[in-house]
Amino acid sequence: MEGDAWQMVQKKGNQFVVNDQPFYVNGFNTYWLMVFAADESTRGKVSEVFQQASAVGLTVCRTWAFNDGQWRALQKSPSVYDEDVFKALDFVVSEAKKYKIRLILSLTNNWEAYGGKTQYVKWGKAAGLNLTSDDEFFSHPTLKSYYKAHVKTVLNRVNTFTNITYKEDPSIFAWELMNEPRCTLDPSGDTLQAWIEEMAVYVKSIDPKHLVEIGLEGFYGLSTPNRVQYNPNTYAQQVGTDFIRNHLILGIDFASVHIYPDSWIAKSISDVHLQFTKSWMESHIEDAEKYLGMPVLFAEFGVSANDPGYNSSYRDTLFSMVYKTLLNSTKKGGGGGGSLLWQLFPEGTDYMDDGYAVVLSKSPSTSNIISLHSTRLAIFNSVCSWKCHWGCKKKHVLDTFMYHDDL
Repeated sequence: MEGDAWQMVQKKGNQFVVNDQPFYVNGFNTYWLMVFAADESTRGKVSEVFQQASAVGLTVCRTWAFNDGQWRALQKSPSVYDEDVFKALDFVVSEAKKYKIRLILSLTNNWEAYGGKTQYVKWGKAAGLNLTSDDEFFSHPTLKSYYKAHVKTVLNRVNTFTNITYKEDPSIFAWELMNEPRCTLDPSGDTLQAWIEEMAVYVKSIDPKHLVEIGLEGFYGLSTPNRVQYNPNTYAQQVGTDFIRNHLILGIDFASVHIYPDSWIAKSISDVHLQFTKSWMESHIEDAEKYLGMPVLFAEFGVSANDPGYNSSYRDTLFSMVYKTLLNSTKKGGGGGGSLLWQLFPEGTDYMDDGYAVVLSKSPSTSNIISLHSTRLAIFNSVCSWKCHWGCKKKHVLDTFMYHDDL
């Protein structure tokens, strides 16, 4: 993949493609890479994560390209940046390429961690704006201009390690508008819809080359009353998001869905979580193919070791089910574009663990499941080129390995 061979990821119908070959994704989240890279004493952990991920065949990492007004902030105040932290993000991008890992970079947060919309509202208030809700982030012209300025700065950043502008860099898989946007102030969904429309076009106006996704959790909204039965709870309909409507917006290239039955249904682990996971995935894959004509990426899934009833074999069962559900789509050349586990940690970072951390060296069985899935996707991505239209002589090869555990 040196030189010219390291190409941008694109979308063709309901598939990701690189060089016109399908690119089904097995990936992971490690959100804190930039902050770790900003400190010499922890920078090595960034390389460790990439090295370990690459050893089990993971090809995409989702991480934060923001830290708004917090400790070790990237953006200290609107349009004021800490160059050392920006250089840390440069390092993350350049290091990912060394390990043949592409990045999904998220541009801000719905939640307070790392600043997010709450911080933008604080900045607005400090500038004398009369704001009463964090959700005014989505509608107030000044706050929208702050966000756009951040987007513009990141996309036009020239990497100090590689000299490549972010918007030209194939190491970046996609831009994510926001991690898990919700606008409970307007349950109709109109406010968030308008914000996505404006920001998707804005990102594309600066960078038409990269894919763009929203960062949604996948809840069905008012536009699809026939789908709300798949939501994990009734509250999911009231947070101002609308999976189908939001993803039909011009400039959005693929769909994102998160999977958290342990925070949406019940903390306590049960088979209900597995049943939900399967139907949640299948309904979104069907939507991606039938209504959206785009791939869907299950951009966060995992289970917390703090959940009552948790054990590692349950985690293995959950991961296997996510991967198997995706393979059912992959082997048909379908819209299940891939998944990103939440979240991969190297050793010695336990103090950052929210319960969901997967440390490969301490979890050999989970590591094997991840590795096997990577192998299956890699074989699939290389065996099947677009031109064979899935009706090829190689079909039996695929069928043998897709469900053959003993590779």
